Amino acid sequence: MATSAPADAPSPPAPQPQPEPARKAVRVVVKGRVTGVGFRDWTASTAESLGLAGWVRNRRDGSVEALLSGDPAKIEDMIVRRFPVGPPAATVTAVVPSPAEPVDPSTGFEIKFTV
Repeated sequence: MATSAPADAPSPPAPQPQPEPARKAVRVVVKGRVTGVGFRDWTASTAESLGLAGWVRNRRDGSVEALLSGDPAKIEDMIVRRFPVGPPAATVTAVVPSPAEPVDPSTGFEIKFTV
């Protein structure tokens, strides 16, 4: 015989919505021998493999600029571990990050024209 809960019994708590994953964005300027060595393609491929959104482009001053948006730990990995090494033909002398506004993750990662 089934029993029912008394009328004054508390109802089970409603499921809590899952919080949005933390997102951050950083604009990075990479200096050194970074143009003509596949740095943009390498950046796009590496960022996509980490699930980051944003873009990368060459600059007329010979640097490369990128916007990285996504998981803060993966952005940190790009800035601290990956950008300082870059692709095999690159020689990185500086990685200069600055805060930026996150982009929609569905935009993916793109290679832009030189500015």
